[in-house]
Amino acid sequence: MPSAVADFYRGADLLVTGATGFVGVALLEKILRAVPDCGNIYCLMRPKRGKDIATRAEEFPKNLVFEKLIEQQGKDVFKKIIPVSGEIGEENLGLSPEDRKKLQDNVQVVFHCAATLDFEANLKTTVVINLLGTRRIVELCSGMSKLKALVHVSSAYVNSNLKVQVDEKLYPAPDDAEKIIGMASSLSDDALEDLTPKVLGDHPNTYTFTKALAEHEVAQGFKKFPAVVVRPSMITCAWKEPTPGWISSKNGPSGFFMGAAKGVVRRLPVGKNLVYDYIPVDIVVNEMLVSAWHTATNKPKELPVYHITSSTCNPFRWAAIEDTICSQLTNMPLKAAVWYPTLKLLPSLTLFRISALIVHFLPAYFFDALTMVAGGRPILVRLHTNVSNSLARLAPFIFTEWFFDNKKTLELHESLNATDKEAFGLDIRSLKWGPYFESMNAGVRRYLNNEELKTLPAAKKKLRTLYILNVLVQIGFLSTIWFGVSRLLGMTMVSTIWVYPILYFLFNLL
Repeated sequence: MPSAVADFYRGADLLVTGATGFVGVALLEKILRAVPDCGNIYCLMRPKRGKDIATRAEEFPKNLVFEKLIEQQGKDVFKKIIPVSGEIGEENLGLSPEDRKKLQDNVQVVFHCAATLDFEANLKTTVVINLLGTRRIVELCSGMSKLKALVHVSSAYVNSNLKVQVDEKLYPAPDDAEKIIGMASSLSDDALEDLTPKVLGDHPNTYTFTKALAEHEVAQGFKKFPAVVVRPSMITCAWKEPTPGWISSKNGPSGFFMGAAKGVVRRLPVGKNLVYDYIPVDIVVNEMLVSAWHTATNKPKELPVYHITSSTCNPFRWAAIEDTICSQLTNMPLKAAVWYPTLKLLPSLTLFRISALIVHFLPAYFFDALTMVAGGRPILVRLHTNVSNSLARLAPFIFTEWFFDNKKTLELHESLNATDKEAFGLDIRSLKWGPYFESMNAGVRRYLNNEELKTLPAAKKKLRTLYILNVLVQIGFLSTIWFGVSRLLGMTMVSTIWVYPILYFLFNLL
């Protein structure tokens, strides 16, 4: 049976923003592999770190997401990718008149992935990129003579202020976009910073606030051309494609596994019995491609909104993998590990901070001191300080459950023919979280820590040494406290032997 989705893209020119990001590069890989007879793929890019856009585009084949694609088709496949100089944070997207005309004359499908995902970004930055950037994309699309669909990548958390089940629909805007844009452009940074908490209201940060406003920009565009909003939750490693476990983002659980594998991050604050909404990046990409086809083909009367989520159809709880986390870390250890890897789940930020003083900051100060003596650059104390600060900002997400209804996504999956269900499937109800997190751990080792499978024997040999050192350090640490308590009480260590099991018990709580 022929693929209706692939047939839709045959010969079609595409535009992708955010093409070098986690989702964007996964989208490019899927397009080149699954719809190879599409037209040109224009990528809005800007010079970065002294590299022009042509040089940045030449680096695509170096990304390991394309490893399988290059093996199968060679590097000629990248000739379809055409970089276009631009920036969503600039007026008219920073496009030259010639490039603007070329895009408006040729592009048939637009995938708008670009955004700032920084939860710490100030309101001015997020307004310029997330809100005005989307408005500029809508304006560009309004002049496209062949446009079949705009796919806007939003976030399931744009409605996190609801704190209830969230439906696949456009909710009222959190504020007036023109007012917010005016404030961001006219007020000083300090004045805007002071007003931000009042402006955000019950939104946890500037990201969710401006992304919610951006959806209404797309809704305005929908009055003129076909458009669709897709809302992924926390995007994690690939489930199936192009390789199980592929990841390039350090956000979410992959970042903690990365630090844990090195022996640096040893505690994680989570509500282990709460539902957390994670979604594989390959499912996100499939939904983007399918939703464009479905919107262009069916021409809905209302702006389609799809949740790419797991909480209501295949909920994940950390309790399900708690007993296997440490074994996963030691089954796939790092050769570059600096200490014995472990990751313990703690039920509150308060307990995490207490524990972090002992298992994170004390070792960090020790190793940073050794690094400075050796003439190196100390980084561990700064790293743990940043982690601690970021966790405080993430607290509303860490200890809150959301249930994102995804009935429309499941219906969209069922509308596919058998071929497209296999090639562009959207149903994650068969995903098993235990094996998936094993793939994530292996992917973090390969793609974030840059260690190939051939280093595993050496890594396991080092792991045995680190284990012995870890046990000796724990014995030494507890014995030092035991000695101090005995001196404080004016008693011998033998007569205060009862202190040791108490210390051991308290230490295990942390």
